[in-house]
Order: sequence, then C-alpha cells, then structure tokens
Amino acid sequence: MKYIQKLASEQFAKSAARLMKYVCYFVICFFILCTVLSFMGRQTFFLHTKMGILERAIYAEGKYDVTRDMTVTMGDDIHVWTNANDQIDSIVQIGLSFMYALQTVPMIFAYYFLSRVFSNIHKGQIFTQQNSLYLLYYGVLQFSVAVFVPFIKLLICKLINLVSESRISIATGQAVFQMLLPSIAFIVAAYIIHYGVHLQDEVDHTL
Repeated sequence: MKYIQKLASEQFAKSAARLMKYVCYFVICFFILCTVLSFMGRQTFFLHTKMGILERAIYAEGKYDVTRDMTVTMGDDIHVWTNANDQIDSIVQIGLSFMYALQTVPMIFAYYFLSRVFSNIHKGQIFTQQNSLYLLYYGVLQFSVAVFVPFIKLLICKLINLVSESRISIATGQAVFQMLLPSIAFIVAAYIIHYGVHLQDEVDHTL
C-alpha cells in the first residue's frame, strides 16, 4: 500500500509525466522517419514474380529488391503482383506510401496532443479544459485510424488495380480492436475531465 501511495504522489506523477512527454516526442520522430522511409520505397511486401514469391521485397529507385537494410512495414499482409514485363508500376509504390501515411500521420498528431497533456501534468495543470480537449483529439484520431483507415486502404487497392497493370492486395484490420478500445477509453477520460471541470466551475460560481 505504501508503494502504491508513493507512485500516486504528486512528485512522482510530475516526474513520470515529464518522462512520458519525451517518450511521445520520440514516438513522433519514429513515425516521421518511418513515413519518410516508406516514401523512399523502403516499405516491405510479398512480391509475386514470374520466378516465384519474394518475401520482404521493396520498391526503391524504380525497381524492386529484397533487402535486410532499414525497412518499414504497415503490419498488414500486402501482396504485389508484377506486370507483363515482370516489373512493378510506380503507382503501386505511390499507393503503398499513401496507405502507410494514413496510419502514421494521424498518430503523429495524436501523440503531439498526448505530449501536451503530459506537459500540462508536469506543470501541475491536471483537471483543465485543455487537457480534456487534447485527450479527446487523441482518442478521436486513434479511433479514426482503427475504424476508417482499413476501409480506405481497401479502396486504394481497388483503385490501383483499376489503373495499373501490376496488382496489389491487402489483408488489413488486424489491429482494429487493439486500437479501438484504448481510443474509446481516452474519449471517456476526456469526458470525465470535462465533466469534472464543469462541476468545479459550478462550485466556484456558487461560492
């Protein structure tokens, strides 16, 4: 019990909040790096060629390759089929990068809002309307990535297959529930803080 009380102390909470603020900054930098690598063609997928199937294939500098260098993956099962010349159309790489950005860009903003919450907690500003809005923004962005992004990915694949000789398929949605429940929890937490701030305002005006 004493250990739990120590963890719940104001001093420890402020120190932990400061640490988590920098963790959020690190995550943001990581997402930015991964997005840049994706646009550089360093995103891996399963490639179906006339010679067989290649795992961890990438499409960089206008040609496909298999590498163990610095690469990124969306976490979805992506399969690409080469065209009649056993090559990958450039629109496939554009589509892959755009799908990757659909995941990372919203989360960059989400973690920025979360870093603002930790920054305010470190300053001793906890039950504020600002923190409520930041938590709401984080929850809504994560909810959007979990629910809407998989459908947009499927639509992108459909459009690519309509205009490209190369074909692409994706199995997505595996992380929906992993992201959905935390996003709802953050939205509920935002409402709780907003409600608490509203009650505090009523008490202050009553007094």
